[in-house]
Amino acid sequence: MASVDETPLPNERPEEYVVRLAERKAMAVEAAPEETVLGADTTVVVGGAMLGKPADEREARGMLVRLSGRRHQVLTGICLRQASQVIRDWAATQVWFGAMSRREIREYVASGEPMDKAGGYAIQGLASRHVERIEGCYFNVVGLPVALVYHHLQVLNNGQERQ
Repeated sequence: MASVDETPLPNERPEEYVVRLAERKAMAVEAAPEETVLGADTTVVVGGAMLGKPADEREARGMLVRLSGRRHQVLTGICLRQASQVIRDWAATQVWFGAMSRREIREYVASGEPMDKAGGYAIQGLASRHVERIEGCYFNVVGLPVALVYHHLQVLNNGQERQ
């Protein structure tokens, strides 16, 4: 696992941000030419603001207040590297949260689940009860757009584009 500075650049669009971080993570890993390296990074966008991982419980509560009763977007950038080949891409999923009471937010944050998750929640965990609907790849919200990665692995390994 590669550690990179996740600070957004000035005026960087969310799509550019997640792809840049995915690429930096992929490039930071030592690999033999025949090995494939995957880097990925996810952010949540609500009201034009990117929400990364909360630094503390207070920030996690603030993120959940912002997401409560609203639609937001989950973006994941990926970068696959094999020898001199590099593939960069990203996926977007729309997520609608139901309204959360202050008590629900407080209890969810106390569970500890939000602390290492972009946007302060895990769709596959306790937060699932607040997700009213999604549009796009569920696995992208979990943190890795599996079908997109699979497609690009096919391209790397077979040199074939999707039909």
